[in-house]
Amino acid sequence: MNDESQNKMGTPTPEELREQVERTRDELGQTVEALAAKADIKAQAKQKTAEVKEQAAEKTAAVKEQAALKAASASDQIREKTGQAAQLVKDSTPDAVLEKTAQAAAQVRERAAQAGQYATDRTPDPLLEKVGRAATAARANRAPLVAGSALLIAFLLIRHRRNR
Repeated sequence: MNDESQNKMGTPTPEELREQVERTRDELGQTVEALAAKADIKAQAKQKTAEVKEQAAEKTAAVKEQAALKAASASDQIREKTGQAAQLVKDSTPDAVLEKTAQAAAQVRERAAQAGQYATDRTPDPLLEKVGRAATAARANRAPLVAGSALLIAFLLIRHRRNR
């Protein structure tokens, strides 16, 4: 009867007290975890760094996309302007000049072909074979050949400047 009278008066039962203690422990544990997270500066810095990296990557991608679009647009504009300029030159050039230019170009091509044929006809066959092998070797080893040529040119330019 004593227990029943205490319950009616508002005093908690042992079971209620255990439940209340358990709830308080849970709340306290959550509070401690939240405080620990706020106090962990290293983890916060890592999280902030990750966020900043992600934002930077997004902005970089956006800038690259915009730059690519602008470059493509500029390239298209250059092609268009070049075409317009070529057409303007062609339209403003008298037909007689265009014909003479075409004839001169055809003559140059014809004479170059004749000179090449003349050189081929006059060159001994063993020399032609050696030249052919050298040309094949040069095509197969372009990088070293270009590098060597660049070094030779640089050497000659430096030597020429020193002689002045």
